[in-house]
Amino acid sequence: MPRRITQSEETADSNTSKSLQNEIQDLNRMLGAVLNYLSDDEIDEIDIEYLLDHTEGLREWWNEYRERNRKHIEEEIKKSLGELTLEDLEKIREQIKEKQK
Repeated sequence: MPRRITQSEETADSNTSKSLQNEIQDLNRMLGAVLNYLSDDEIDEIDIEYLLDHTEGLREWWNEYRERNRKHIEEEIKKSLGELTLEDLEKIREQIKEKQK
């Protein structure tokens, strides 16, 4: 027998759908702003900070994106450590020590 969908499930699905639509609209708006900037013939040098500062929501999205990919980056680094020389590993250790100060 098929399960009946409750009103609260329909509301949750509707809210999720609206949230996803809003996210897509925001991403489209940010992409449009970035492409407008990049296609401006008067721009000689791309200024990422300008884009992040002047495109509403872009900096927040970029920071969230980077955090979501942090684990992936950590795994890539762990896998590549075995291929490094002892000298390379010591340099990395020194860099880490400097960052911790």
